[in-house]
Amino acid sequence: MALPIVAIVGRPNVGKSSLFNAITRTRISIVESTAGVTRDRISAITDIDDQYFELVDTGGYGIVDRDDLGSHVERQIEYAVRQATIILFVVDGREGLNPLDRRTADLLRAHQDQVHLIANKVDEPHMDGMIGEFIRLGFGQPLPVSANSGLGRTSLRELIVQHIGSQASTAPADAAIKIALVGKRNAGKSTFVNSLAGEDRVIVSEIPGTTRDSVDVRFEKDGRVLVAIDTAGLRKKAKIADDIEYYAYSRATLSIERADVVLFLIDATEPVGQVDKRLSQFIAQAFKPCILVVNKWDLAKGQSNTDAYGDYLTKTLRELDYAPIAFTTAETGRNIDSTIDLASEMYKQSCQRVGTGELNRALEQALATNAPRAKRGTKRPKFFYATQVTTSPPTIIIFVNNPSYVKQDYQRFLINRFRECLPFDEIPIRLVFKARRSNDRL
Repeated sequence: MALPIVAIVGRPNVGKSSLFNAITRTRISIVESTAGVTRDRISAITDIDDQYFELVDTGGYGIVDRDDLGSHVERQIEYAVRQATIILFVVDGREGLNPLDRRTADLLRAHQDQVHLIANKVDEPHMDGMIGEFIRLGFGQPLPVSANSGLGRTSLRELIVQHIGSQASTAPADAAIKIALVGKRNAGKSTFVNSLAGEDRVIVSEIPGTTRDSVDVRFEKDGRVLVAIDTAGLRKKAKIADDIEYYAYSRATLSIERADVVLFLIDATEPVGQVDKRLSQFIAQAFKPCILVVNKWDLAKGQSNTDAYGDYLTKTLRELDYAPIAFTTAETGRNIDSTIDLASEMYKQSCQRVGTGELNRALEQALATNAPRAKRGTKRPKFFYATQVTTSPPTIIIFVNNPSYVKQDYQRFLINRFRECLPFDEIPIRLVFKARRSNDRL
């Protein structure tokens, strides 16, 4: 059964994102005093008293966007309105009736029965008398609320529950896999997500920096629910222009941390740059399975071939030299499905466990091939035994006489040998070295 959809709609700066965060009890949507921060449809599955629904935050209707994306924003609002079970039409109770409120009302007129007028920023009870003028919009008496102080929140929750009624759903199935799409600006992340969703779920534009929030998009493949997380395009820290870009950068890195698999999109028409290299380091440090997705390959095929470009990436992004490479054209959908299938396989790989016997045989083979040597002034490490303690990422504890004796280059050697001998050939492996008594030998 499909979840009912509750859409939050209104002109810029009426507090839609604050209200979204208040209802979901999260900080998903970016909240900023600057008008037009939200552009895409930001959604979250939430519940009130175990009645589940999808809450959708939208951009400000009528925004004059500095990147000339106003028409794109309005198209996303119209999608949300058409799909909604309930529409929360939000106005600013403190500022009063605005011409853009009237324009928004005109948009919603055809959906009269689904619209509920919400006067936000009514921070004190005595302000109730100030919101009567909104009746002129034609949607009845507004419900006074304050997303910031919590005033009226209970009444708002009751209104939602009352009107989703029989359409309210039980808890939806958890996503089988969460896949974060990351990369620098204009690498094609939003186009990739729209191809998965089968609709214009997020704004696609040639203008860099279009996506600001991290947008979760649920889709089904082979009978399973997956979540694609579209993130803001990154650029050099020195060029981050304002708080909005800073929040977008923070959300992108948090999305990597909560993802099961990362699709690292690389623009085939541009050389790998510092932003790509920094991002590869972050993904490696987060120990996330990663696919290097070379997008816009149709525009670069005549300049290189897949083997040569793969070698180029392996040499340039050394931290991810184990990651598989996919060549896609998101605009036409080429290789999109196969890339998601590969992501599913990598997630399975990261969830595997190997027995202690198999693991220690791999360690013995590594030691026999290349025993650690002591450099001048240092002592040689002695290895006793290894055991896998967890998955996602596979985490292996190796007991040694002194962890400080195991140098970085030898750690890299062991990881590479484990990739060859164990079923972890395309995913990160975390090694942890612990001290052990010498009589507890392998």
